[in-house]
Amino acid sequence: MPVAPPSQPRFSFRFGLPPSLGNEQARGRAEQLAVAIEHALGRRVEVTVAASYEALAKDLLAGRADAVWAPPFVCARVEAMGVRVLARGVRRGRSSYRSALLARAGSGLTLEKLQGTRMAWVDRDSVAGYLLPAAYLKAKGLEPARTFASQQLSGSYRAALEAVLAGTVDVACVFCPPESTGFTYADGVEVVLPGQGGAFELIAYTEEAPNDGVPVGMGVAPELVVQLERALLGMHEGEEGRRLLEDLFKAERFEPAPRMGYRALYRVALASL
Repeated sequence: MPVAPPSQPRFSFRFGLPPSLGNEQARGRAEQLAVAIEHALGRRVEVTVAASYEALAKDLLAGRADAVWAPPFVCARVEAMGVRVLARGVRRGRSSYRSALLARAGSGLTLEKLQGTRMAWVDRDSVAGYLLPAAYLKAKGLEPARTFASQQLSGSYRAALEAVLAGTVDVACVFCPPESTGFTYADGVEVVLPGQGGAFELIAYTEEAPNDGVPVGMGVAPELVVQLERALLGMHEGEEGRRLLEDLFKAERFEPAPRMGYRALYRVALASL
């Protein structure tokens, strides 16, 4: 009697997404992304949404994910451990961004008036949603723990901004283009909450950081790395690819990530381990 061959795993390539833009939105595009990567790699692909940024990094380092779409903080952490960041997103022709501290329009909040207010961060591993603005406030002598009456982790930019509009918090953060583009914080708000750019007012902008990127696991076969890189860099050339870039990655295209391109964030990334 012939022996049946061993069963193959259901998925042979796993791609992870962060929770930063909301699980519902990310999951809505996961199937289309899986199809696009499957076409490029010629194998079954599973796309999942991580519960947190920390889980995203751990999944990649442990081999539970073969590649992930990750914020700069996660890219810096895994790159410092020897992982290659394959590509990074380009927005408005730029490969860097900044964070904006925002309040509800008409609130009149300024840096000098933040004492006793309520803050909604995104995630402690989020660069624009926590690390950049928290570092900015500390540099201004405003230690968050002593400045805010309360702090919460909302899990996504949408949830943080919606909390401001609902009045349950006073301040939140959002990613936005660098100053050189001429675009303002409203552009970042519109990405997360379309039509709500005018519902907020600016408190302050932070310094800039490199854009999100796609690190690939160290155990992934070189030929798959080449195929994935080719697929990412050519995604903007097709209609479906452009739609995925806009809706899921919030980018206009991918560009090759320079080697050690996130090194400016290594110190803060590794200090949090």
